[in-house]
Amino acid sequence: MSKRLILAASLALSLSACATAIPPVEVTRFHIGDPARSGTIAVEEMRGNPDISLEFRTYAAAVAQEWQRVGFTPVAAGATSDYVASVAFRRSFRPSGIDRSSDKPVSVGVGGGIGSGGFSGMGVGIGINLSGKPKDIVTTELHVQLRRRADSTMIWEGRALSEAREGTPAAQPGLAAQKLSAALIGGYPGESGRTITVK
Repeated sequence: MSKRLILAASLALSLSACATAIPPVEVTRFHIGDPARSGTIAVEEMRGNPDISLEFRTYAAAVAQEWQRVGFTPVAAGATSDYVASVAFRRSFRPSGIDRSSDKPVSVGVGGGIGSGGFSGMGVGIGINLSGKPKDIVTTELHVQLRRRADSTMIWEGRALSEAREGTPAAQPGLAAQKLSAALIGGYPGESGRTITVK
């Protein structure tokens, strides 16, 4: 086999590995009949989640970027926006062993939680796996609500969820934030009330 063919085969395998490394995202959206397609927008933390962490800012930035891609404009500093996009996210961990009948997810507070009550943060050490057991599955959820600022009417809402094995690129906050935001807001407003899988 020539060097060119070997190089081409290696490249194809590496691209295939990258494609399968990023898991699909489950997306559900709801909206009024014809939601806004443009206007100024401010991205804020969803009410009830006061902890603004660095990781939360990663998700907020990814969401803001996707709103720009579908036609909205970031609000200028000191100005009042036409719309408010409220953002919350949650990461949870569960063992990936064969017997999952007794598995219970462990939620880890990292800057936002879904629901009015949020969730309690727990300190979980993530280090070298000395037990030899498979790594945990990380579930990441993103929840975004779009409201008209003038009357606080919610015109669009969506949730996105993905799972990845702990320690893989897809489980890292930066990649997860981009993937979930793009899947959720891409194709805005999307079909209301339907759950789809975005690869």
